[in-house]
Amino acid sequence: IGDDADKGWAILRLDCPACNRMNLFLLNCNIVQGPGPVTGIAKVFSSVPIRPRGSNRPPCPPEVPALLAEDYIEACLVLPDSSKASAALSRRCLQNLLREAAKVKHGNLADEIQEVIDGGHLPSHLVQVVDAVRHIGNFAAHPTKSKSTGEILPVEAQEAEWNLDVLE
Repeated sequence: IGDDADKGWAILRLDCPACNRMNLFLLNCNIVQGPGPVTGIAKVFSSVPIRPRGSNRPPCPPEVPALLAEDYIEACLVLPDSSKASAALSRRCLQNLLREAAKVKHGNLADEIQEVIDGGHLPSHLVQVVDAVRHIGNFAAHPTKSKSTGEILPVEAQEAEWNLDVLE
């Protein structure tokens, strides 16, 4: 594609022999100019998949309702681009899960989680992680300030990833 302050940029195309679709990757690299129109790549610094979008997480089992699977899959797909978006989608997925499976009264997520906790039907390890997902999701969905510094707290990639582990 060309060079800029971050070195060279190229798009690598690999065709899948099984489905005949293109797999495209954006490469940050050292580009070597050959004789005539021939160009080569000397060193690749980073490679970002462009197409198809995918996730390193396992797919949802078929028994997961479409509403839940859709939010979970999207949370997985946006994780590399936005921890906040992934955490907010995880929070929504948890809320829909509680409404579908636990039949909680519709309200805010904090109240719905408390209803499930008070119901006493969840093992203690699930009580702790479900409440933690709520807190992490709140950082993503609602600006939360540190009590000591007043700074808005970010959602870390590891926190968003952990949310997905819990939902899985």
